Amino acid sequence: MLRYATRRLLLALCQLAVLAVLVFVLTSVLPGDAAEVQFNELAIDPAQVTELRHRMGLDRPIAERFATWAGAMLTGDPGTSLVGGEPVGSIVSGSLGATLTLAAVTIVILVPLAVGLGLLMGLREGSRTDRALSGLTLALNSVPDFVLALTLVAVVSLRLGWLPSTWLGTDAGDLLERPTLLVLPVAVLLARTVCLLSRQIRAGTVTAVHAGYTVQARRLGVPRGRLVLRHVLPGAAVPGAQELARTGDQLLGGVLVVEAVFAVPGTATALIDAVQSRDIPTVQALTLLLATIGLALNLAADLVSHRLAPRTEVLR
Repeated sequence: MLRYATRRLLLALCQLAVLAVLVFVLTSVLPGDAAEVQFNELAIDPAQVTELRHRMGLDRPIAERFATWAGAMLTGDPGTSLVGGEPVGSIVSGSLGATLTLAAVTIVILVPLAVGLGLLMGLREGSRTDRALSGLTLALNSVPDFVLALTLVAVVSLRLGWLPSTWLGTDAGDLLERPTLLVLPVAVLLARTVCLLSRQIRAGTVTAVHAGYTVQARRLGVPRGRLVLRHVLPGAAVPGAQELARTGDQLLGGVLVVEAVFAVPGTATALIDAVQSRDIPTVQALTLLLATIGLALNLAADLVSHRLAPRTEVLR
């Protein structure tokens, strides 16, 4: 297990290094730069644009800029915003609160709900309950996030007036006083993720129920509750852990849509604003942060799957 974890960690670090290079190169070739954006907004003299680009260091060779940026990132300094002049670290930390709150609430609800639905469908394979829930999850999974979000806003917020439709004027600290702000965004994030995860749990449950060790345990008279907890659930958790990692990746994409529709002041909103203003250091830091979270989720899923996967030990 330790050797496997070490290999996967080294692979993840290599992937992160490659991602860092790709993020820097791709953001460097974006059309326009922060100096040109300010030129268009402020209508300043073209000579001032050249001076501004030199002051920002945007006229240096890309290799030199990458070496400076990579060295700073290794020391934990993502640099300074080209637009506001404030540290990028403060922009990132200021946008994380709302995003982490959304993700945490979604995960807390998602895992038990998906596991419960998956076990229910898998243990009743072929029954009416299984067919009904499978059809419902399949249909709900086909609805795009932005369609569901706009539908909920139009019906629940604007027509019925039950829940707020925007986070304008609020931040993550206000959620304790106005938890209703979370209902619609979390519902959108849950809709597809719970469908995908529950279907994987169902598949793992069906496989575990028909596995030889489960059949033998049933023959030996193991009580049903213990059979499910000790034999079926660990087997179902293997594909579930992998799907949960992919669900985490999808949550990162779903958060982008949710934050745009509900005006959530989170990481995705900060990333969009940084791209529009060509604030390259902020774009690089936020993109690399999201990529690191995705790699960490996949690494954790691989370790859990490796630990729970049934294996046959050879005695010598």
